[in-house]
Amino acid sequence: MQHTEERTFIAVKPDGVQRGLIGGIINRFEKKGFKVVGLKMIQVSDEQAKAHYAEHEGKPFYPRLLRYIQSGPIVAMVIQGYNAVAGARHIMGSTDPNKAEVGTIRADYAQVMEYNIVHGSDSVESAEREIKIYFNENELFPQGKCMSELVIESLDAD
Repeated sequence: MQHTEERTFIAVKPDGVQRGLIGGIINRFEKKGFKVVGLKMIQVSDEQAKAHYAEHEGKPFYPRLLRYIQSGPIVAMVIQGYNAVAGARHIMGSTDPNKAEVGTIRADYAQVMEYNIVHGSDSVESAEREIKIYFNENELFPQGKCMSELVIESLDAD
């Protein structure tokens, strides 16, 4: 079985921050065994918002996306672990909370797609691009053990 160590970008969106859901959301990723290697609360700048949603520029909903991501602070984070992109997206659930699996962040906390609590990168390439929008490399701290490192240690001990 092939396991790939990855990093992905996660953001607790303004509605999640305003509702006080930050700790519970971070906890879900940590309980799964992912390691938080970068974490900060920020007010998204115009430049960051435009870079983040660049692929939607020109679409009718683009201005609304920019307004929403800048409507309050976000909590930006980088998590690391086995298949982090797919794993994080599974924890978050479908973009539409009404179609999200029970037990996912969006099924548990969100009611409408426009205010769906969290963002997560949809591919390794997107993750790399989005991490660079919000973090400098010196703001990431990969030290410490994540689940993948503990698994490797236990396998090596056998």
